[in-house]
Amino acid sequence: MDDATAIREQVATEALLDVRRQAWLPTAEGLDPASEALAVLRGAQPHRVLEVGCGTGEFAARLVAALPDAEVLAVDLSERMVDLASRRGIDARVADLHHLPFPAGHVEAAAAMWMLHHLDDVPAGIAALRRVLAPGGVLVAVTHGAGHVASLRSEAGGAPVDLPFSSENGEALLRGSFEAVVRHDFATRAVFGDHAAALAYLRAGLEDAPAATGSTTWDLPYFEGAREETGQVTLFIAS
Repeated sequence: MDDATAIREQVATEALLDVRRQAWLPTAEGLDPASEALAVLRGAQPHRVLEVGCGTGEFAARLVAALPDAEVLAVDLSERMVDLASRRGIDARVADLHHLPFPAGHVEAAAAMWMLHHLDDVPAGIAALRRVLAPGGVLVAVTHGAGHVASLRSEAGGAPVDLPFSSENGEALLRGSFEAVVRHDFATRAVFGDHAAALAYLRAGLEDAPAATGSTTWDLPYFEGAREETGQVTLFIAS
């Protein structure tokens, strides 16, 4: 199975995304990576902005609200996600990042929110984004790092997060296509009401296979009550 097919199957419905998204809270200082990315794009004052891997269209809808005079475009591999985004009033279409249906320099800003790590060829995907950005355009890209829910993953038999586009390697990859790259790191928080919620979160993971040992199941020791975990999220700003 190729990567694009695997991603389509993972996001055939919004269920897994909902499980993952509901666990997360801002940092202890109240900073939210998506809101910080939105502020960067709003400050760029683009006439046209593109989100790739838009999912249900939640972030694209925030773009519409924050940039009422801009044209907001969105693409995703999943027909279901495009349908859900379209219901929010987003101009969304099914498209592969490697084959974006836009001419060179078509947008002044672009967003890749927790999606570049899904690509089978990250440098080519970043180059595709650079192509559709106008001179002086800005890309915001958000991803996880090795410390993301590290203790929870370790207890369940998993390895640290190791992604093709991550907090650790994202800057170097972006510099292959962009001259300037700035990073902002966030220690977000995940709160699980009980053991079942934490296990459901792990099982809904879209990043990787479960365990360093090659196991295909998570083995999380039982715990009582609620549990809070620390995330590692990085916002890259490339121009």
